[in-house]
Amino acid sequence: METEFAPSAGPEADPSSRGSGCSLRHFACEQNLLSRPDGSASFLQGDTSVLVGVYGPAEVKVSKEIFNKATLEVILKPKIGLPGVAEKSRERLIRNTCEAVVLGTLHPRTSITIILQIVSDAGSLLACCLNAACLALVDAGVPMRALFCGVTCALDPDGSLVLDPTAKQEKEARAILTFALDSTEQKLLMSTTKGLYSVAEFQQCLAAAQHASHHIFRFYRDSLQRRYSKS
Repeated sequence: METEFAPSAGPEADPSSRGSGCSLRHFACEQNLLSRPDGSASFLQGDTSVLVGVYGPAEVKVSKEIFNKATLEVILKPKIGLPGVAEKSRERLIRNTCEAVVLGTLHPRTSITIILQIVSDAGSLLACCLNAACLALVDAGVPMRALFCGVTCALDPDGSLVLDPTAKQEKEARAILTFALDSTEQKLLMSTTKGLYSVAEFQQCLAAAQHASHHIFRFYRDSLQRRYSKS
């Protein structure tokens, strides 16, 4: 089932216009679209799209077995070619985020594998990967203490903040900050930054991301309600 949503992340933001830089791009998602994985989801943020399959909890290789919790593995595949340094870095960030919320102790000596396929990258790729991974974990029925989402912020050379930047906006930005937040208290699970920024600007971006996360979690809730509604 596919769900679409055009959110705005600020009181002055117009969902149909991103001129103010304070709005999120159009969202769309679809769950359970692959037959072989235990759970799957595709997530579209503007023109950035990621497809995710989740396998497990399943049998794990003895060499990777952890006696008191599940082994979580993340594989990120680029649109073309083989994974490089950038993909390996994103894999680590996604794995760290998932490990913070997945209740792996409920399935010791098993493996949970998350495979992400980049379909298109038009900016805010890591945030889109995080959002797609969360919905795929939900679809697979993997127990989690909370949902999570990713939000990317960019700082222009003049210091103005842009939420959910496009690839062009990222290229022109002075700094790019991506946050992973949980759904219970919008607590910070992971952050990664690139570029120059002040402590005050970091706090400003984090506050904007926390505010934007309310719209993303509302999108999750609405899409899941539509899917599981009996009406």
